[in-house]
Amino acid sequence: MNVLVIGGGGREHALAWSLKQSKLVKKLYAAPGNPGIEALATCLPIQEASPEAYLQLAESIQADLTVVGPEAPLVAGVVDLFRAQGRRIIGPTAQAAQLEGSKVFSKNFMTRAGVPTAGAFTSDTPEDAVARIGEFGFPVVLKADGLAAGKGVIIAQDRGQALEALAKLPQGRIVVEEFLRGEEVSFIVYTDGHRVFPLEATQDHKAVWDGDQGPNTGGMGAYCDGRILTPRQVDQAMVQVIHPTLERMKAEGTPYTGFLYAGLMMTTGGVKVLEFNARLGDPETQALMHRLSSDLGALFLEGEMPQWKPEPSVCVVMAAHGYPAQVRTGDLIHGIESCGTEVFHAGTRRGSAGVETAGGRVLGVTASGGNLKLAIANTYNAVDKITFDGMHNRKDIGQKGLRRW
Repeated sequence: MNVLVIGGGGREHALAWSLKQSKLVKKLYAAPGNPGIEALATCLPIQEASPEAYLQLAESIQADLTVVGPEAPLVAGVVDLFRAQGRRIIGPTAQAAQLEGSKVFSKNFMTRAGVPTAGAFTSDTPEDAVARIGEFGFPVVLKADGLAAGKGVIIAQDRGQALEALAKLPQGRIVVEEFLRGEEVSFIVYTDGHRVFPLEATQDHKAVWDGDQGPNTGGMGAYCDGRILTPRQVDQAMVQVIHPTLERMKAEGTPYTGFLYAGLMMTTGGVKVLEFNARLGDPETQALMHRLSSDLGALFLEGEMPQWKPEPSVCVVMAAHGYPAQVRTGDLIHGIESCGTEVFHAGTRRGSAGVETAGGRVLGVTASGGNLKLAIANTYNAVDKITFDGMHNRKDIGQKGLRRW
């Protein structure tokens, strides 16, 4: 079959890398892709990132299946349009994607579905938020309502920080949320609308600096390890979160298909949902695809249960100068070819002298090992062989998981 991957980041590179190995994929395309994906697929430029443009592209290459990476096309209705034209596509409809597209919708939905989550209130104006900001005490979590590329959440330690955060967040509705204590876990499932396939748990590292310090980012690294959740915790997540969500979506006339990402907090009182995403995580996908031992194409087309290698995998994000604030681009990257492991391109472009930086999160260096300590060491050994001016990365990706070994 001909497969089109929509997107051009690290997540899409990892998806293309896995799909390239599928026995069912004849020809692989990506729109727009990136310099890393170029080695695996035909990258197609796209002038306008609209559902209509993606449909026209899929029709031109006779795509049998389209896999959507980022959230924006999903919220814009790309799945609705493709299905109206009889084209097979992986992802939720625009209405179902509101689980990610609107924090207000998501919180209200969780209440209706009985999904355990943090206490919260919604403010339509900054003035209302200021007046009620101390309702849950401090720290407190502030979330912009709409899409924010993983950076629309601020944890304020006191009232002063909360007021500063309110000034920084985009104008519009704000969700003010109780701060939950525990261990954060990314739990993702794939559903075709009938069957549900849980993926292995992963753990993201959102803060920019070691020790979870500094502002939140789109993700500075992740690891995938079968020890992150116990079988009992997986059952809890499925019974208390995933099944009620999918059943309620169906009951409300918006059945969910594609990947559903539940950001969980494992509290002393049980599992609670921090957020939903309507797609695979980034950089969780890089670690997941590196551990996947079965055929990703067979999951999509034949409902084949995903299987996993026993070895943990680790992805370390190498970021550009200034990230997550003002980013400098155009720095030449050295050492990718000789680092000895998989390097998933995220914010790169091809310049006159070679591959150079073109975004905040530049590369996702990914490796595995016989145990988590070895997987971490193998990944950082590869990181040390790659250089570009202004680069920075966390040095502690995966360390939280060592206590489980």
